[in-house]
Amino acid sequence: MASLNVGNLGEYLREQRRTAQLSLRQLADAAGVSNPYLSQIERGLRKPSAEVLQQVAKALRISAETLYVRAGILDEREREELETRAVVLADPSINERQKSVLLQIYDSFRRENGFDVEPDTGAGFHGAADAESRIGADAESGAGDADGAGPDARGPRTAGGSDADPPAN
Repeated sequence: MASLNVGNLGEYLREQRRTAQLSLRQLADAAGVSNPYLSQIERGLRKPSAEVLQQVAKALRISAETLYVRAGILDEREREELETRAVVLADPSINERQKSVLLQIYDSFRRENGFDVEPDTGAGFHGAADAESRIGADAESGAGDADGAGPDARGPRTAGGSDADPPAN
C-alpha cells in the first residue's frame, strides 16, 4: 500500500521535525493537520496531497518542492528549476522588474540548452541580448533603483550633482 517514496518522505519529515525541535503535535498544529494523520505520514502509511505537504513545509520552514520530490509528485530537475526561481523571487536586494528580467534570461538559457520552458514565463522576451540591452538602457536612464524609483525620487540635487543640502541663502 505505501510506496517507497512515501516511506522516504515520512522518514525525512520525522528528521526535519526533530531538527526543528518540534513534537508531532506541535507540527500538526502549525501545519493545520491532525496529529494522527501526520503520524501516519511519518510512518509511511499515508500519501499526503501537495497542499498538505505545502502546509507542513511552511510549518517546518523548508522547501515544499523538496517534499514534492520526496513524495514523487515532482522530479528532481523540476525541483531545481523551481528552487532557482524561488530564490530569485525572494531576493529583497533586487526589484520586481529586475527579478522579471533575470528570470527571462534564465528561461532563455534553458531554452538554448534544450530544456522546456513554460511559454508564459518568457512572454515578450527575445533572448539574452534583449535582456542585456534592457539592463543597459535602464542603467543609463537611472531606472532600477532598489525601491523601483528613478534618481529624482530622492529629492533635489545640488549643482554639483550630489544629494547634499543646497547652500542656505
